Amino acid sequence: MSADNSRSDALLPLRNLSNSVKCSRDRVRDGESNESSGTFSLSNFWEILSEAVKATSQEATKLSLIFSKPPSPSEEDCAKIAESVQKSVLTLSTVYFWLPKSQGVTLRKVVRDATAEVLDGLHQLLDVILSSPVQSLSQEQLMSTGGVWAACDQFNQLPKDNRSAVSGVLTSYVGLVKDALEEMEQALAETQDPFGDVLDDDDDDDDEGIGGRGNQDTYWSESDRQLVCQCQGLMKASGASLRKLSSAVRNNGDMDTEENIAQLDDLADAAKDVSPSVDDLALSLYPPVDRAAVNNNVCKLACVLKKVLEITRSSHVCVEADVSWVEFLNGAVEHNLEKVKSLLHDCGS
Repeated sequence: MSADNSRSDALLPLRNLSNSVKCSRDRVRDGESNESSGTFSLSNFWEILSEAVKATSQEATKLSLIFSKPPSPSEEDCAKIAESVQKSVLTLSTVYFWLPKSQGVTLRKVVRDATAEVLDGLHQLLDVILSSPVQSLSQEQLMSTGGVWAACDQFNQLPKDNRSAVSGVLTSYVGLVKDALEEMEQALAETQDPFGDVLDDDDDDDDEGIGGRGNQDTYWSESDRQLVCQCQGLMKASGASLRKLSSAVRNNGDMDTEENIAQLDDLADAAKDVSPSVDDLALSLYPPVDRAAVNNNVCKLACVLKKVLEITRSSHVCVEADVSWVEFLNGAVEHNLEKVKSLLHDCGS
């Protein structure tokens, strides 16, 4: 038997393991939780999950070390390490499925993504080992091992309940809207047209109406700038709504009942459309301004914001002290919407 055939036979348990890890990863991404009627302890879940993640990280380290230098492990050794890694993978995926949706869909998604990332990293490590022609610790294998470690380490920073999970999601949305606003403000502050540098070259395209500052498709007119500034008002109301909602969830979010936990998920679900809607509006405002698209996008954003504020107003996170800002922002949305529509009407008449 040739050395290549001998190594191929020895690695058979690892190839089977690689397929199994891939199946576990896909099952975690797509599978449903095992709902139970018994009492569920979130603190116990995290304790057991933490141990499962730690064990998976340790097994990845052992796996990488065995294949880091000659001689190649025997078929028996390969079978042993494959069985040990497989056990940790099954434990990790099983513990994840213990987390019921009743503890929060947002929390479960965060844990699902983190668990799948660990399994995906482990699958990549196995692929690197299986495809390596020599028995040595390659840079690719080192990076893949580090990837598994990093995926495991992030569990320490995960939110431990649905209130924290929803609050974290909302905070990320605030950041996205802030970025969109800053980009728009930077473009407005430019003394030259925003895309002028794209057209700066040595060719003289003015005769064709393509190059130079004479092409109004590359910069804002004064009426465009007025429209952009007014749309910024609605974008700022978007950021304010998300910030206030995030604060309300953080301060008033309650998880004593499944209904309240579900309300937190409803808030996160409604808020997820704010940032994409802000982006769509911002894109339609860049020159050449598409006024029909601006009209559609400003109406869509206003509708999304009103829905968020309506759901906030009817949820348990909106205590008496929060009613005023919900009503104020709702009025601000309506005010900015009417201002934008008025400008669009004036430009079109």
